[in-house]
Amino acid sequence: MKTNLMKKLTVTALAMGMLAGCGQSDGANTGNTDGTGRHFTIGVAQLVDHTSLNTIRDAMFDEFEELGYKDGDNFTIDYQNAAGQISNLDTIMNGYASEGVDAIVAIATPTAQTAQNYSTDIPVIFSAVSDPVGAGLVETLEAPGGNITGTSDEVQVDQIADLIKEICPDAKTIGMLYNAGEANSVTNTTNFKKYAESLGYTVEEATGTDLTTLQQAADVLASKVDVMFSPNDNTVASGMTALSQIALDHKVPYFVGADSMVQDGGFATVGIDYEQLGRETAKMVVDVLNGEKAGEIPVKVFKDDLNVYVNEKALKDLGIELPAEVKNNDKLIMVAEKTDDQTEGETAE
Repeated sequence: MKTNLMKKLTVTALAMGMLAGCGQSDGANTGNTDGTGRHFTIGVAQLVDHTSLNTIRDAMFDEFEELGYKDGDNFTIDYQNAAGQISNLDTIMNGYASEGVDAIVAIATPTAQTAQNYSTDIPVIFSAVSDPVGAGLVETLEAPGGNITGTSDEVQVDQIADLIKEICPDAKTIGMLYNAGEANSVTNTTNFKKYAESLGYTVEEATGTDLTTLQQAADVLASKVDVMFSPNDNTVASGMTALSQIALDHKVPYFVGADSMVQDGGFATVGIDYEQLGRETAKMVVDVLNGEKAGEIPVKVFKDDLNVYVNEKALKDLGIELPAEVKNNDKLIMVAEKTDDQTEGETAE
């Protein structure tokens, strides 16, 4: 999976306050390919930089262009990054409301939960929300209701636990590392623990709120478990390189919730292609801009025909031999170590 470098963005810096409005796109501009003559402006908000979210963002921007929506030409993207600070999200959304954007794209669960507060007047399309119903964003996946919809990266925890059993048949204890302050992580770890215990595993939990506390928790956890697991947790993903090294130092296979987390050092996962997630999100945005009601568009959940991702370097460093069932799986993707000249969001082939 490769994505191009991020296209030219229209960015209002946080340092400028993001409060200056530039007016609703009311049809005065022309050139959009939808035939209405409108020049749409959308706000794209991201909680933090890490490979999963950046891959979604870049793929989404690529798809916009392929659909005929070119930023800076017939389409404007106001991209904002909260730099990992949830407190910045409301400022970002308030800026979008003042600007009068035609839609808000919210990447990751905390971003979507903040954007929802503005959805009465502005349609919201979220991306990478593991549990939209549990997060209180939609009524059901089939009929979201309100003025919001999007794509879900629901973690198939049962398939990951089954993969652990295949690759590490002698493992008896699994350590879960996550940020308990992220609703998506709590849902996934709760489901994982329930399923893993049904398979006979003992599950230990460790949490942290930032990279420092997660590193401390990981070091203790890795010293007393056979394998580790983290879901699609934004705090964990942001520090994946450091956390995966701790697991390697303890010779503990570190299973994760996303392919991009494997790219950044995690051992293995069963999961979706985040580039596909980003492209599907872009298509939903265009549907809304062209008149479909967000709350009537079913949430897109990627849960079938998933790939198995294994980090080649971690596999070698751990001295693990993949069982035939995994090695011969036609959905197996071996992820090479990221090289220095690769940009964030690109995967080695």
